[in-house]
Amino acid sequence: MGVYDRDYTQADSPFGPSKRVGNFLIPAPGWLSMVAILIIINVAVFVIDAILINFAKITFHGMAPLHGIGYFSFVTAFEHFQVWRVLSYQFLHAGVSHLFWNMLGLFFFGPMVETYLGSKRFLAYYLLCGVSGSLFYVLMMLMHILPEYNGQSGYIPLVGASAGLFGVMVAAAKISPNTQVLFMFIIPIKMRVMIWMMVGVAALTLLSQGNNAGGEAAHLGGAILGFFLIRKPSLLNFADMGGSRRSKPTLAQRANQWKANRDQKSQQELDEEVDRILAKVKASGIQSLTEKEKKTLNKATNQQRRG
Repeated sequence: MGVYDRDYTQADSPFGPSKRVGNFLIPAPGWLSMVAILIIINVAVFVIDAILINFAKITFHGMAPLHGIGYFSFVTAFEHFQVWRVLSYQFLHAGVSHLFWNMLGLFFFGPMVETYLGSKRFLAYYLLCGVSGSLFYVLMMLMHILPEYNGQSGYIPLVGASAGLFGVMVAAAKISPNTQVLFMFIIPIKMRVMIWMMVGVAALTLLSQGNNAGGEAAHLGGAILGFFLIRKPSLLNFADMGGSRRSKPTLAQRANQWKANRDQKSQQELDEEVDRILAKVKASGIQSLTEKEKKTLNKATNQQRRG
């Protein structure tokens, strides 16, 4: 059962109102969420670059100007020390189809992860997964796992939001693994199965040096870092520094608080029941206890031993 199937994500829970999108139950982060802002920026960059090269005829080293300034490659980022490219390449796309599918994935999977982490930590998570994608791409190139392109691998441009998106999808698989989604918009499948299947295809493509092996290396880099960060979201707390102390708690924080409250209530009920049973033993002897009461005493004893 995923986090969005649990009682504490329903409308009367401490998480407030939710909205259902297909099979997703998503606490709404608001229209201008971080996901919406990222989509707007990606689309705007693509449109501006298209206008500059097609109508204004402006180029940068033979490319659309924003592409030329922002694409990632080993040579430009490290040999020429243009380190901003580990971030800027994430907002560039090779064509309409490339942009459409990345933004569609961000639209469907992003709100769940943003609500879970909070907007600032989500942005840090997304960008770090993108950076990890570029670094893993370089690592695979240096290890000669990527195919050689006439000895020019270090110059091959890497663009796209896919590395960050793969990180977001891995997070969604962790947050709500059993949510039903439609693979290829047709086949119902559990979210974790679909997403890990996509990660597996990326790994096989990379190892077999298939088509777009470099892109798949970036996908894997984003997925690998995402796998670890979503299990240790406190590592992203730096993104909240300087924010308002009264900012609304994230879904993860609320879930932890809900669990702590539930555990405290359960412990209180257990203590009250143990007091009643001990009073019964004092009055009528231990032989008067039912099997259920004996199990309750054993449970309390084991908890006490564990400290």
